[in-house]
Amino acid sequence: MSNDFKALGLPKWLCEALSAMRITTPTAIQKATIPEILKGRDCIGGAKTGSGKTISFGAPMLSHWAEDPSGIFGIVLTPTRELAMQIAEQFTALGANVNLKVSLVIGGESMIEQANQLKENPDFVVATPGRLAHIINEHPDDVRGFKRVKYLVLDEADRLLTDSFTEDLSDCFGALPNPSKRQTLLFTATVTDSVRALAEKPVSEGKQPVFLHELDKVDDVVIPEKLYLGFILSPFYIKEAILHHVLSSEKFKDSIVIVFTNRSETAEILRRTLRNLGIRVTSLHSEMPQSERTNSLHRFRAGAARVLVATDLASRGLDIPSVELVVNFDIPRDPDDFIHRVGRTARAGRNGDALSLITPNDLDRVLAIEERIQRKMEEYGNYSDNDVIKNSLKPTSQAKVEAKMELEKEGFGERKKQQRKREHGDDSEAPVKQKKKTKKTKKARTEKASS
Repeated sequence: MSNDFKALGLPKWLCEALSAMRITTPTAIQKATIPEILKGRDCIGGAKTGSGKTISFGAPMLSHWAEDPSGIFGIVLTPTRELAMQIAEQFTALGANVNLKVSLVIGGESMIEQANQLKENPDFVVATPGRLAHIINEHPDDVRGFKRVKYLVLDEADRLLTDSFTEDLSDCFGALPNPSKRQTLLFTATVTDSVRALAEKPVSEGKQPVFLHELDKVDDVVIPEKLYLGFILSPFYIKEAILHHVLSSEKFKDSIVIVFTNRSETAEILRRTLRNLGIRVTSLHSEMPQSERTNSLHRFRAGAARVLVATDLASRGLDIPSVELVVNFDIPRDPDDFIHRVGRTARAGRNGDALSLITPNDLDRVLAIEERIQRKMEEYGNYSDNDVIKNSLKPTSQAKVEAKMELEKEGFGERKKQQRKREHGDDSEAPVKQKKKTKKTKKARTEKASS
């Protein structure tokens, strides 16, 4: 089966590494982009979540690296720590038999140690822009090897090419070779106009035209056919009770579930509420130290917790194939965030369910989502308000009161403020960093990213 990847131009050792990871048949995005990247072309790859974008850029990069493994060969930038960790893990697994050295550069870890790793010239660097920019500014002597980088990858490019990351990306790009002297790869599940425009730019002398792979009908296929989209109309004050009722129902009592909220405080209150109700639950949000985020993901992946309550930190890129249900406890403001959230289930051809708890104030957002995905949500009927009020409202209300008292006693949010004072390189959930620089326009940023 590995011959399928061999036909794309990958070497035998890399095909065997993919086979060992149980990756035997190329996906559409991999078939389209790997040969073009191997030809030396800059690439913009758009594909739905769960389609193997990391292998699409990782495999050809490793193939080229093996031909001339000298210095820092490639840098991968991604918006969240968790996604950076996952990409670094995949690179390490692919290069396990060829002594590949991968450096992970993210907030929440020792910046001095990370700068020292970069000074040793690892083969690949996977980073969040904020932390990498901080090291570039504070430890310029440790990143001299960046000037010989052959590849730059922007993963989740639609999110990176927003104003939140402008200054950090500018600092990162300034430490790299001119775009004409490196390959630039942009991958995303949502091809925005700003990303698409890069393919139409004039080509630098000596460079091939940018290769663009985009789904023909994005709106028709970003939501998998095997994904059920349902909604439950809910007064605001009983949302927790409805969620508990759904999670305890016969259909979902043993399911692996991700529950999305819009705010970190909501996620933490909900986690503690569900824990007080006896559900094996963990959480993922920006108020957690990096060590707790890592442990939380490990618990969820290992099955120690069956419910993950998360902000949109978990909506992009994280590959947890066993997720059977996604619940939008809060409706996202951006329809594309809805796409990324529900894309955590029904992956790789599996069935999946996504339920959204809708209050009267959410109707405008729901209409915008349905217009974006060209699909209507169905009203979920496997419950009744009377059952919720009778069986779940009282215990859930008590559990929530206890959870909020815990948070108030612990001073929730204060430790994050202190951490940000100590750590300027933190960029989780992409807060806008205030710098004494003239803010560059989005056009200038994208032009600097790609020739």
